[in-house]
Amino acid sequence: MVVHAEIRMVHRGGSKINFREPVITHDSRFLLCAAGESVNVYSTSTEEYVHDLQGHTDLVTGVVLNPSNHLQVYSCSADGTVRLWDFTDAILIKVLPQQHSLPKSVLITASCFLHVLNITLLTMIRFRPSLSGTQSTPFTSRKNMEELFFSSFPWQITKAPVSIGEYIAAVKGLQLEVFFFKKQKSYRFSLKSGMKKGAKNAFTCVSCHPKEDCIATGHEDGKIRMWRNFNQKKEYTYSTLHWHHGAVNTLCFTPEGTNLLSGGIESVLVHWHYTQENQKDFLPRLGAAITHIAVSPDGSLFCTSHSDNKITIIQSCVKVSAVIQGLVKGDGVWTNLIIDPRSKALVLNGKPGHLQFYSLHHDKQLYNLDIVQQEYIHEEGLDQFEVVKAAFDARGDWLATVEERRKKGAELEINLKLWAYDELTQSFVLNTTVTAPHEDRITAMFFSPSPETTMLVTTSLDGHFKAWLLADHSDANAEGFWACDFVGGYHLLKPGCCSFSADGSLLSVGFQEVVTVWSPASWELLTTLSQPPGAIRDLCFGRLSCSKYLLGASTKNQLCCWNLLTCSLEWSTPMDVSLLQTDPLSENIAAFCSQSGSSDLFVFKPSEPRPLYSQKALCTGKVQHAVFAPRDQMLESCEERTQWLNRSQLYFLTQHMLLHTPAHVLPSASFLCAMFVRSLLISTKHVLLKMEISHLHKFSDPLLSTLL
Repeated sequence: MVVHAEIRMVHRGGSKINFREPVITHDSRFLLCAAGESVNVYSTSTEEYVHDLQGHTDLVTGVVLNPSNHLQVYSCSADGTVRLWDFTDAILIKVLPQQHSLPKSVLITASCFLHVLNITLLTMIRFRPSLSGTQSTPFTSRKNMEELFFSSFPWQITKAPVSIGEYIAAVKGLQLEVFFFKKQKSYRFSLKSGMKKGAKNAFTCVSCHPKEDCIATGHEDGKIRMWRNFNQKKEYTYSTLHWHHGAVNTLCFTPEGTNLLSGGIESVLVHWHYTQENQKDFLPRLGAAITHIAVSPDGSLFCTSHSDNKITIIQSCVKVSAVIQGLVKGDGVWTNLIIDPRSKALVLNGKPGHLQFYSLHHDKQLYNLDIVQQEYIHEEGLDQFEVVKAAFDARGDWLATVEERRKKGAELEINLKLWAYDELTQSFVLNTTVTAPHEDRITAMFFSPSPETTMLVTTSLDGHFKAWLLADHSDANAEGFWACDFVGGYHLLKPGCCSFSADGSLLSVGFQEVVTVWSPASWELLTTLSQPPGAIRDLCFGRLSCSKYLLGASTKNQLCCWNLLTCSLEWSTPMDVSLLQTDPLSENIAAFCSQSGSSDLFVFKPSEPRPLYSQKALCTGKVQHAVFAPRDQMLESCEERTQWLNRSQLYFLTQHMLLHTPAHVLPSASFLCAMFVRSLLISTKHVLLKMEISHLHKFSDPLLSTLL
């Protein structure tokens, strides 16, 4: 078996940790949660990521502790398997294959697949006492039990079923379904659709009392119903609790059954007393809508999952003791992916009106920066400011942001803000606010990399680009402020993109189908460059030994490379380039191309007519954002095909999902060279992908994917 240093794509972070309810271990030291195709393990005391349990090849849909061994955990996945782990050492103990051909959508929806097939039948029924206090008896034929269950149970459910020792309960629409293991029979209890505002009675969640004959259900109208005597189909009773003004998202009984916990959009954990239902306590201001609640086996810790991809750890409903914040996926990533030069953190849109600083190394959020500095109102249809652009200067001393708001029937509101880094607070402080910096939407924004001046350039659909300079204040003790130094344009055309050369001596601005080159020192238009038909949608300069080249991608599926010394076209090739990204530490440029619902990747130097790396169908969907992030330590890879990743790693965000791809053998260099020379570079709502070098045996791994 041959060993090669290969390039592979791995899921670096950013998975949804709020997809399913988390699990707290018996000693309350660790918290486990489904995270894409893995199970993440965190410390409940330090919030730190410990390790993950890797092995599933599709979305993990459920996690539960092994009742017979406190150091083990089961996980089930849409890949059709259930896996048993030693979570302390991240060791896979065994794999239980799926025995029923269920649709993937069912497995994703029904995390109880784990409870029913491999926990309830193998452990809960055998090891947990029944309500009568006697030991439950396992079924003689597991196959017969499975067939009965799947033939009688409503799998198209809105929330995962919850099981106690003798039955399992599920909700769907206006119906509560209870399957009794001993009777091997399913009962259905319905709320009348003809009731007043009957649509609001729809079930949203369900939880079973651990010791008594009681099921709690949540509803769209904010009510909680406590069902009792439900084993008599026509004689069931229920009482109603009501505090939530929106839908009840989740319910959970404490281990002893003395309390019921509920949560919803109000960001408040409600603590109901089971024997005194009118008494309740509250833990408010948890930051975002509660989606799941879990309690440790000893009842000492609670944890809540939230809609902003966060898990809050709470000490017995008294105070928040830790917060595990995942990558916040808002409505979009308008700022693109950028790297903070100081912290090396990934910076992008976070919760509304904020930028999040996210550690790629630790897969955790470092902090949020409030850009808009206005209270966000959770009301559908309300027009509010959104952060749409962000950029750092080369040293990380300055951060520029653009925020927009368009009211119905009103003009677009735009604010340009300049933020100075404060050493004392280790964060950014607002320095200058420019109201209406342009008369229309800002299309691009870059700082000059020149060490001789602090300059920001913005381009806008109003037909102008502007240069903003940091001016010295007359008071020596006061900070400088930003002001507009130059306004440029070209024949009333609208600029869509711009780029600075590596030393800041040149500025290139794309005015629709015309590429212009300017001198920032004198603001003289130096030249315009010829190009094939099509508007220029991306521009970037070469770096280091390739600094004399300028590359541009057009809407007519052409990638062009101009020689700035001769002001002529060096080469061009037909490529549907959706994104160009330069590596700041090398001459390498990454080009992402879209074709037939997937994206291809080509990495090359502008000076050489052949790619250093090429991979077709890199991922499903269109790559929308990418960034090169510097490594902490440079690698010493000797193979030419991997050297482009020695200094940096390439991260990218796709339109639909995050993927791992298998290690593979690249095409030969001669094939790639011929393909490039013959111009056969074929045209082709978040967490992150990373290209990295690893020494792998030559084999084919299955494709790993998780929902964004």
